Amino acid sequence: MITDRRSLLAVAAALAVMPVAANAQSGMEQDPASMPMPDVSGVRTHRQFAMGVIGPAELSLVTSQLAVNRATKPDAREFAGFELTEAIAVTTVLKQLGTTVPAMDAKAQATLHKIKSASDGAQFDRAYIDAQYENHVFLRDLATAYLSNSSAASADMGEMQGRHLATLALATFKEHTLITYRIAGELRA
Repeated sequence: MITDRRSLLAVAAALAVMPVAANAQSGMEQDPASMPMPDVSGVRTHRQFAMGVIGPAELSLVTSQLAVNRATKPDAREFAGFELTEAIAVTTVLKQLGTTVPAMDAKAQATLHKIKSASDGAQFDRAYIDAQYENHVFLRDLATAYLSNSSAASADMGEMQGRHLATLALATFKEHTLITYRIAGELRA
């Protein structure tokens, strides 16, 4: 149990500190897409997976609440509705499983600011969809790493539930990565 807590704290610290360090080096607000993505290759436990998912899911929830009203392209608005439903479901399940929601890190704050401050229309749609694409690439990679690194034969109920959640979520993460990639391309055409 202590090893799990230490691992969890190490992953949470890495996820929280990396974007802050990137901002501190530049001394300026950066484009969220230019900030480094956390390395998820070491995710091995359901707690690490849950802590990795909860922050991006909270960001998706907040930004999708904005997008269901502000997105102008029909595909972007439709995606926002689907994403809002997904984010509510994921955050609800993770909170019911005891996952604590961390404070929004620098990268998430920059992403939220970029989306909130975007002009209505194409600029907003691009900011929202680009953020969703990046978020889902991270979540896809996180779920893939967890499923690859954890033991499918584990008898631990928490690990079994974590693997089940990751397996179900991975399908949606992959789908949303492809959908946002397509919509982003259409917005740039």
